[in-house]
Amino acid sequence: MKNYFRKWKGEESRRSPGFDGYANVFWSWLGSFIGIGLCGWLSSFYFEGADMTLIIGSFGATVVLLNSAIMSPLAQPRNCVGGHIISGLVGVLCFKIFGDITWLASALAVSLAIVAMLLTGTLHPPGGATALIAVIGSDTIHNLGYLYALIPAGLGASILLLVALVVNNLTHKRSYPLYWW
Repeated sequence: MKNYFRKWKGEESRRSPGFDGYANVFWSWLGSFIGIGLCGWLSSFYFEGADMTLIIGSFGATVVLLNSAIMSPLAQPRNCVGGHIISGLVGVLCFKIFGDITWLASALAVSLAIVAMLLTGTLHPPGGATALIAVIGSDTIHNLGYLYALIPAGLGASILLLVALVVNNLTHKRSYPLYWW
């Protein structure tokens, strides 16, 4: 039992990365601002009039990974797009089967999305939120059905990825992605 609680302390040699210079802060800000701004603009002008959306809460976490943690395996293209689409499908399925029991549908959506992402090699932590949004989202989200996995989840993630590709490679000090597949 003593060793169990000792593990909670963490390892001194594995600290979270700290401040990495103002240039990195700028590029992280620029990519996230353009990515979320573009999804929001496209959503308001083209999607919301058709009772759709192109922006969901999980995209906030996605832009953190795509623009600030670009070396992370969780921020690579396959993980980003695949993780959102797979999680969207799982979330919609759980809502359709267990939607009357929100706590159960929510727990299954997130946990099964994690399983699906792990099995497909597409682990992207914001995907858990994408699955959860499929269950607890608005009527607009629910009315999309399985289309939710493509729009907003897949298309929005692809737009964020495209912006990250452009912005992260504008400077010689950053290179993105590490790999595609």
